[in-house]
Amino acid sequence: MKNRTLLSSLMGGALAALLSPSLLAGEKPNIVFILCDDLGYGDIQALNPKHGKIKTPSVDKLAAEGMIFTDAHSGSAVCTPTRYGLMTGRYSWRTTLQRGVVQGFKQNLIAKDRATVASFLKAQGYHTGIVGKWHLNFQYADATTGEIIQRKGRKTLAPVGSKIPDGPVTRGFDYFHGFHHAGDMKGVIENDTVIAHEDEINMLPRLTRKAVEYIETRATKKETPFFLYVPYGSPHAPIVPTKEWLGKSGLNIHADFVMQTDDGVGQIMAALDKHGLTKNTLVIFSADNGTSKGANIPELAKKGHWVSAGFRGSKADLWDGGHRVPFVVRWPGHVAAGSTSDQLICLTDLFATTSDITGKTLPADSAEDSVSFLPALSGAKIVSTRAGVIHHSISGHFAYRQGKWKLLLAKGSAGWTGPKEGEMPKDTPKAQLYDMVKDPGETRNLYQTNPEVVARLLAQLKDDVFSGRSTKGAEGEKSKNDTDEISLWKNEKGDKAIRKKRNKL
Repeated sequence: MKNRTLLSSLMGGALAALLSPSLLAGEKPNIVFILCDDLGYGDIQALNPKHGKIKTPSVDKLAAEGMIFTDAHSGSAVCTPTRYGLMTGRYSWRTTLQRGVVQGFKQNLIAKDRATVASFLKAQGYHTGIVGKWHLNFQYADATTGEIIQRKGRKTLAPVGSKIPDGPVTRGFDYFHGFHHAGDMKGVIENDTVIAHEDEINMLPRLTRKAVEYIETRATKKETPFFLYVPYGSPHAPIVPTKEWLGKSGLNIHADFVMQTDDGVGQIMAALDKHGLTKNTLVIFSADNGTSKGANIPELAKKGHWVSAGFRGSKADLWDGGHRVPFVVRWPGHVAAGSTSDQLICLTDLFATTSDITGKTLPADSAEDSVSFLPALSGAKIVSTRAGVIHHSISGHFAYRQGKWKLLLAKGSAGWTGPKEGEMPKDTPKAQLYDMVKDPGETRNLYQTNPEVVARLLAQLKDDVFSGRSTKGAEGEKSKNDTDEISLWKNEKGDKAIRKKRNKL
């Protein structure tokens, strides 16, 4: 850990003692996890001081009062897979979702019998709430007949009063207020019912207001800890800042929307302060993937703002700009103010971390790809049976990160940034290898000059994928993927037969 203050380094040993599982089990801190949508690493000014031109005072303050993780990654470079991993501690490609995102009006991607962070914490006595975007599928049913409503075109809107038989309140949450995804944002849902239709421009203010109300309600019941998950739908398209924020950045509409989102974070933090909850609340701020092309990245770059802070690529890509995300943690008395960690973590790690915090064992057959980052909060080394972190692009291409090395099983971005797979010259190496310490911008492909590194990383990636888990489970515990249809090499014929044989071992 690289601390930004002398105090941080001096406190390391004391904080490690404070964070012992036995003490934490008695404390049961509140947990607030804020997840922005399509917010690049460079969109937060504190993380991108040279080329971050968007003012983000609320998150900057959070960073000054806590810890910045500089090498944190989402489970995917797009929305749905990341959210699945965050909730379950398991990579989404272990399910039938091998590429892209879900579109709603379908059964929940999280199996009914699978433990989630919410159901786990609820079992430990937490009240659990989600205010925001779900984007993991659920169905709508007619309130009178119970008949499942079918989507009839992309603009299908479930009627007010429609019931949701398999939404967040069936996956561990006591309370839900929000919407499914950007395409269905007009449909406002509370718990298991569509309660209103309204313009998308009102959703961000609504979510902030409801998150604050949730905190106010829980403040009257301080004997019961709470887990509040706030997956904002912003600054994802539709990019609709309200009138008072329009033009405020002096950059473009995406930057305006980022500023309004940052203000929402500030209001949530103010609610914790107002009700005396700050001291015993662990706050985590992050994002689901990098900035979208809809932000007009070239226009921002011309004005000096780099959405990925110098990392290559953006949303959907296998390069780090697609999945290296802001990750800021504040926990007064436990996390040193102004500290920084360069340890490698993934959003799938929330589940194991909550297990560590509460001192309770993870449920069987759960959190297969989750490692606790709790030790890092006190400056200690993360103890892990996971060899590395797996990255995934919108097209389903894989990459593997272990230490300084990153192997990409793709010729190009495997996402939306050029050059794309079909645009690469025929003599381009079939994969990429980068030294992320010497070359964090992923500009020098070492694939052909380091065959031993490639072989080692590829073997580990195959083992992690086809073993059903990337961590060691409890003694004798075995795991398996939900499908055999996992293709490692998207550009290579014959891979289907190889992976099927491997899955049968």
